[in-house]
Amino acid sequence: MKQKTKTYAFFIIFTLAVGGLSALLTRNNMDIYEKITTPSFAPPSIVFPIAWGILYVLMGISAAMVFIKGRESGTYTFDALLFYFAQLFVNFFWSIILFNMQNFLLSLVWLLFLLVLVIIQVFKFYRICKLSAYLQIPYILWLVFAAVLNYSIFTLNG
Repeated sequence: MKQKTKTYAFFIIFTLAVGGLSALLTRNNMDIYEKITTPSFAPPSIVFPIAWGILYVLMGISAAMVFIKGRESGTYTFDALLFYFAQLFVNFFWSIILFNMQNFLLSLVWLLFLLVLVIIQVFKFYRICKLSAYLQIPYILWLVFAAVLNYSIFTLNG
């Protein structure tokens, strides 16, 4: 039981740290969101850190479940977790491209790439632990919303 707790803690803290570092690196440019033209459905900026914080926790729990299930059952999880870390890496750079570089087209393409990686990851997680895949559904929905928002920002400010 103690080992499972450590595994969950590691994955949650690591995932939150990646998101937190990305936020730290973009904090000086977050005011761009208030200055650009956004669509009518754009949420206030306070929504983003709350939503991402919840999503990062769910992502960490999901990855820990896959890791633990694989260790307990001898299931091969390297491929699934490789996609997890790959999408986390791509996720890290999305806000940097959007806010620091202010490249709305590249950030949209990058986000679509992220979405593809997450969908592949979810299918791989599903084969190992169905619940871990289901925990990724809010993330996918948020990424779809973010893509629509990113596209709208690109078209309104292009």
